[in-house]
Amino acid sequence: MHAPDGFIDVPVSAAAGVLAAGAIAVSLRGARRELDDTARPGASGGAERTAPLAGLVAAFIFAVQMLNFPVAAGTSGHLLGGALAAILVGPYTGVLCVSVVLMLQSVLFADGGLTALGVNITTMAITTTVVAYALFRGLVKVLPRSRRSVTAASFVAALVSVPASAVVFTLLYAVGGTTDVSIGKVATAMVGVHVLIGLGEAAITALTVGAVIAVRPDLVHGARGLGQKLKLRVNGELVDAPETAEPVPAAARSPRKVWIAGLVTSLVLAGFVSFYASANPDGLEKVAADHGIDKQAEEHAVADSPLADYGVKDVDDARLSGGLAGVIGVGVTVVAGTGVFWAVRRRRRAADERAEDTSPAGTSV
Repeated sequence: MHAPDGFIDVPVSAAAGVLAAGAIAVSLRGARRELDDTARPGASGGAERTAPLAGLVAAFIFAVQMLNFPVAAGTSGHLLGGALAAILVGPYTGVLCVSVVLMLQSVLFADGGLTALGVNITTMAITTTVVAYALFRGLVKVLPRSRRSVTAASFVAALVSVPASAVVFTLLYAVGGTTDVSIGKVATAMVGVHVLIGLGEAAITALTVGAVIAVRPDLVHGARGLGQKLKLRVNGELVDAPETAEPVPAAARSPRKVWIAGLVTSLVLAGFVSFYASANPDGLEKVAADHGIDKQAEEHAVADSPLADYGVKDVDDARLSGGLAGVIGVGVTVVAGTGVFWAVRRRRRAADERAEDTSPAGTSV
């Protein structure tokens, strides 16, 4: 789904860039609140623990995006990640997670054009996150408040978010496309193939959200308030514990084990499993080739990057080259993502401290 340079003309690409920049600015403000909201009273380490978790989500999305899976007729797909990020860490933080991934992919791996970065952030970060989280919140409000419901809502939200992204790309292409093609045929092809890709996205998202909920529901933004009642065994039967029984909140436990497990999983996926990913073109590439959209595609500005096309330059062994590139990508993404969210959190703290200093209660006499 990464659009290269040349698919969409400069004015529309620039407009999409302005839209993406505005959305990122809004998301920076919203992410400060989400990082605070994720911290629970009495939690060990407070809100500081959320920056590494958000950085980990970005790294995991980078790793899974390397795993193209076959869908149909010589076409593959990969995770977009907006739904997964929004549900795990919140919609504003989710936009930032996917945006960090897209920026690093474009600059380091020549995946997605530099002038098309605004287009890619608009379609893959903003659209998927907004559509998925809005649908997810609507579903969890009407479904029974249970962990299974959160997982089911995650599946549906992720499924819908992918063709929604395809629709937005088609609209942008209808306005600023650089080749004369039938927009109706492009729309039909884009939505059709991305519905199939959406099924893969939905499965990955639901499995990941379900796995985290099973061990640490307190770490899932979309599962807040889904308290699990303590069960007691009485005469061989499980019954709800009395309301006075207060188990130790999960938020009081360190998320370190989850972070380590997530990082190891990301490294294995990017460094080893990615070698077995489908080599078929993804949905956008296939539609572009079939309908002539790629006639005006331009060579990437950093095509000579040492990590271009997810391989390490001058490493001849394909398995080793791809694996090293994947490991480097996960490492850079987790560091860059964590750094971004640390900065966001520190700005929030600084603003809170300034507010306290200027409040009547904090004014010295």
